[in-house]
Amino acid sequence: MTTLLSLRGIAKQYGVGPRARMALKDVTLDIYKGEILSLLGVNGAGKTTLASIIVTLHPPTAGTILHEGKSIYEDVPTYRRMIGFCPQKPNVNPMLTIEQNLLFAGRFYGLSAEETKTRVIVLMKRFELTTYAENTIDALSGGYKQRFLIARALIHKPRLVLFDEPTVALDPHVRHEVWELIKELKAEGVTVILTTHYLDEAEALADRVCILDEGVIKLIDTPANLKSAHQKDRLEDVFIKLINESKENE
Repeated sequence: MTTLLSLRGIAKQYGVGPRARMALKDVTLDIYKGEILSLLGVNGAGKTTLASIIVTLHPPTAGTILHEGKSIYEDVPTYRRMIGFCPQKPNVNPMLTIEQNLLFAGRFYGLSAEETKTRVIVLMKRFELTTYAENTIDALSGGYKQRFLIARALIHKPRLVLFDEPTVALDPHVRHEVWELIKELKAEGVTVILTTHYLDEAEALADRVCILDEGVIKLIDTPANLKSAHQKDRLEDVFIKLINESKENE
């Protein structure tokens, strides 16, 4: 597979002195073009920190991310134009309509006014948002809020999209709608990084899972290989087994 991003020796420290805490320790992995990679781990394992570094919300304390052999930190604005971010909680201007928020996002990413209008029309139709164009975010149900966030993340045709807990608190049928949207992105060649607490979600969607434990990569493999290696029928059972083993070795 062709590598899209290479993470090399990523570390993240919060605080200094005796209160210092290492959230990530020497994280090294490759992210491939067109794959769905799921970041898994218990609360505090480091998956949200790693995700925030990948989308440049926070800088690493050490290490770098390479794209086409060059550090993304040499030109962060250009790197940001190739990624989309779908946050867990809507970070939307509540005073603007759905359409206005999408128009703002397009212009923010450097699209021309005409390009932005075209993309907004296409995305609102694709995600069935046209009816709600003049509504604000508060008028949308949980499922349609998620549709809007995905549409906004795709406004500039990114090559990589990171979803942070995309189906938290959604009804089961809406969860599966979001799953289908993520599968569509993969089919279009978009690389997807997915953080989730739902192991069935990772099992259904991910080509590979990366399990983090106390800031360290415990393993990276396909769900099928993990189930086979640990003789379990479900990825959730594999995850619980690995976490219990980690606690026993503390």
